[in-house]
Amino acid sequence: MPDMTLATEVLRLRLSMMIVNDLNRGGAFKVPVHLAMGHEAIACAVAAAMGRDDRLLLTHRNIHYNMALSRGLKGQIAEYRLQEDGFNEGQLGCMNFDNPGAGVVYTSSILGNNLAVAPGVALAQKVKNSGALTWVVTGDGAMEEGAFYESLLAMKSTGSAAIVIVENNGWSLGSTIAERRCPIDVAPLTKALAVPYRTLGGNDVMAYAEALRSFRAEALTASSPLVLEVALHSLGDWRQKTEEFPDGKYINYHAGLAPTVNVTDWPVIADDDTDPVHVLTCRHGENALRSLARDTLAALRQEAA
Repeated sequence: MPDMTLATEVLRLRLSMMIVNDLNRGGAFKVPVHLAMGHEAIACAVAAAMGRDDRLLLTHRNIHYNMALSRGLKGQIAEYRLQEDGFNEGQLGCMNFDNPGAGVVYTSSILGNNLAVAPGVALAQKVKNSGALTWVVTGDGAMEEGAFYESLLAMKSTGSAAIVIVENNGWSLGSTIAERRCPIDVAPLTKALAVPYRTLGGNDVMAYAEALRSFRAEALTASSPLVLEVALHSLGDWRQKTEEFPDGKYINYHAGLAPTVNVTDWPVIADDDTDPVHVLTCRHGENALRSLARDTLAALRQEAA
């Protein structure tokens, strides 16, 4: 029988975010919520690959990593409600949500801010000779910031082991990369600093976890940062009607309510490899996943009640 652990985790993240989205639809939250439906595979793979003493630094879109690294949907929802029984006593909300007990030591709503902090965390790990890795997540927008280059330079210069994950969904707010700037080829930029560059795509969580374990060993052995660019798609799009686009312009989901997504016990949003849940059916079959999804949703609804 195949190991369903990672499949269960992907389903747990997807269904948890659908529940959060449903609550958001009802006006439950006082703070902006950035969902990450479509990002589940990389988050679950990072959680599977992290060492016990590894550290993770996140961005404003952090819900999937925090869910992957810790149980407690009720506490996460309470935090978004700014309640005292939330994970951070209702003080941090969504965009600054951290969880040091699970290795999430820093989260920032400021674009690129976590990149600037990562070299200090990575250097501290080196000085302590902890044998641990620093992980930092950013996006295709934040890698336009000077802190992206400067953090790589600092970590390479100090011989600090880290993995910088660039989640590239091709969008920033309601604009595509092509609409707002020229393309950025990350590979030659990292080559200039002798920093390894790797890519992932396809949303196969099992393949991702195996690759990340290899990348982690590579970065630790080389005492160097490694840049990993992950191609993904933020699911939950909508259309904005304007005079120029009377039928509606396609907009990739960014923040707030995902109006086209409803909580369901079969949580596939897209029937292709942009959806990590759909990709699971190629490994495990739809029938097995449907049963697992029903059980997972029932447990989550009881937990969140």
